Amino acid sequence: MTQTSQVEDLTSAGLEHRIAEQSAPLTNGSSKTNETNGVHTNGIAKHQPGDLDASQLKVTLADPNARQVPDEAAACASFETVCTDHMITVSWSAASGWAAPELKPYGPLSLMPTASVLHYATECFEGLKAFRGFDGKLRLFRPNLNAKRMLMSTLRISLPGFQTAELEKLITKLVAVDGAKWLPKSRPGSFLYIRPSVIGTQAALGVQAPKEALLFITLSFMPRMDSPPGGMRLHTNPEDMVRAWVGGFGYAKVGANYGPSLLATNEAKARGFQQILWLYGSEGYCTEAGASNFFMLWRAKDSEGGKLQLVTAPLDDRLILDGVTRRSVVELAKVRLAGELDVVERKYTIDEVLEASKEGRIVEAFAAGTAYFICPISLIHHRGVDVQIPMGKTGESGNYTAKIKGWMKDIMYGNEQHEWGVVVNDE
Repeated sequence: MTQTSQVEDLTSAGLEHRIAEQSAPLTNGSSKTNETNGVHTNGIAKHQPGDLDASQLKVTLADPNARQVPDEAAACASFETVCTDHMITVSWSAASGWAAPELKPYGPLSLMPTASVLHYATECFEGLKAFRGFDGKLRLFRPNLNAKRMLMSTLRISLPGFQTAELEKLITKLVAVDGAKWLPKSRPGSFLYIRPSVIGTQAALGVQAPKEALLFITLSFMPRMDSPPGGMRLHTNPEDMVRAWVGGFGYAKVGANYGPSLLATNEAKARGFQQILWLYGSEGYCTEAGASNFFMLWRAKDSEGGKLQLVTAPLDDRLILDGVTRRSVVELAKVRLAGELDVVERKYTIDEVLEASKEGRIVEAFAAGTAYFICPISLIHHRGVDVQIPMGKTGESGNYTAKIKGWMKDIMYGNEQHEWGVVVNDE
């Protein structure tokens, strides 16, 4: 038998190779960068044919009087997501690369019944928000991280790569065009949800990487979900169901992560819970709360020093999503709560949570994500046992949860001038 040193981890190796290709040297000796992937001449990036190029955007504006902006509450109560006047679309083909982007009136997409996305789940997406600040300015929150994560997700399911900075420019343009009308200065403290997506559109049955694709970006209303009455109530997942697994694609934002979880989630909601706390493996490792990252605040055992810890699942096993809100919480807490608590990213089990509850060491818990923002958790139900989570003196949120949420909100809405809050100029 002949042994070889060929790499066996085909998926992770393939993903790393594709990402590396986005910054591979060009034949003229110039190099592409992760930010633009363009040729640099005297410091100016120049695009190659087939690159995603926001400067080629074609604009067709909708009639500004054709649609009125609805009341936020009414829009969020609708069974249909209410989008703004415009959207952006960009088609791609293996033969010619990315076409010129188009900003045009919001409306239906045209797909053939045999389109790859409809049969083989060749699609991914991102989620971020546009905020109308209390200072009157429009802002995005760390959009570069969403763009980089979307590139990774896109390549994970064999869809075309793109220049992340160009995606940021397209997102910014859509927000700039629709922001003045749909996020008016008369409604400071409001937001809209941004959904960039990439789908395989090749009209051919057969399990293969699509040779045609479509990138599109929409801007819409979304309900505020960060303050459920009494806090979020979690039910641990049933023993016959997991949301993500090591070696899978839980770290990528693809639709296949979400649809299969709905059956168990709906059953949990029917029993009076908002989301599922997803456990993993026979050990019952705590991973995510619904589609959000999950944080526990507890005191370590006396034998371990008894210090206050903010604990969340790690990213090194590629089991869970590298949430932008999660990352921001970790980074802020490490700096602004240094000396008060330790930020710990490690595997921990539901049995550790039960033990901490029994010993009175749990201080707070919260979920963190784009949709739920920073949402306090009041209860975890596991196999017939209720773990009560303290909600602070107000009964609405623990002290540290409220503090972290306040810092994040100040950055998003301009009460604090911070590099994470990217200002968008209204058009």
